[in-house]
Amino acid sequence: MEAAATACYRHPSFETYVRCTRCDRYICPDCMREAAVGHHCVECVREGQRSVRRARSVFGGEVPTAAAPVVTYVLIVLNVLAYVVEVVRPATVERFEMLGAALVGPDGGLYSYTGGTTGTPLGFELTGVAGGEWYRLLTGAFLHLPPDTSFGVMHLVFNMLALWNIGRVVEGQLGRARYLALYLLSALGGSVLVHLISPGTPAVGASGAVFGLAASFYVISRRLGRDMRPVNQFIAGFLIWMVVSALFTSWEGHLGGLLTGGLVTYGLAYAPSRLRTSGVQLAGGVALVALLAVVVAVRTAALTGAA
Repeated sequence: MEAAATACYRHPSFETYVRCTRCDRYICPDCMREAAVGHHCVECVREGQRSVRRARSVFGGEVPTAAAPVVTYVLIVLNVLAYVVEVVRPATVERFEMLGAALVGPDGGLYSYTGGTTGTPLGFELTGVAGGEWYRLLTGAFLHLPPDTSFGVMHLVFNMLALWNIGRVVEGQLGRARYLALYLLSALGGSVLVHLISPGTPAVGASGAVFGLAASFYVISRRLGRDMRPVNQFIAGFLIWMVVSALFTSWEGHLGGLLTGGLVTYGLAYAPSRLRTSGVQLAGGVALVALLAVVVAVRTAALTGAA
């Protein structure tokens, strides 16, 4: 006698004799998923994926995949859009650039701030981070030299090319969340060093964050045991560029970003395995932000004579 016809549990009109090796339900070819033994149905595969713990990389994130570097794309778009805003409204640069401390005169112009106990001269207003505009520590990292300056639009072009070349590699290794945190922390670290050393000098550019990514790329390469000769040459080029670009951009921002990016990635790469969890890494990032905030507050107090 022939076996009674059976139907797929998801497609009743489809006759089949194959069962899921996990739940024993009948499944048609559209519902079959290859397994180590036999086939599984769609629901059993989905349930298995939920119960399996995903592998983690040495940096604490999920194992790198071939996914598109979405965060790098978004950062490039944000920088380009900010530059368009600069061109349309040039006053944007002066309003959001990184500036530690300066005076706004009665005529609206910027003047040097000597600080100390003398206070703010009558008719002048303290501006910059020391004047409570802490947002400049990050907004300045999304602005670039205006097109009417000597370096102009090439400042943006060079930074975006570097961000594209390095960012997608680092993002692929760290994962999107850690990569974004690294980028922002590097930008913040660069601005903090500007505030410490040259508070009266305006600074703009994503260079601090890009230098942080370069340091991260170096640490990642060492941690993964890659051939360091081309990596060393790459970093040497970045350091030479930092010296040369000091003629028209902020070397303090570059150095601050480089040191912050290297420090953050070193922590991700070489911390004991029990500390390479999302919770611990988040706490470490918050602690670093708090430390940088304290440094900014102490420097500001010294500038304004409030210490």
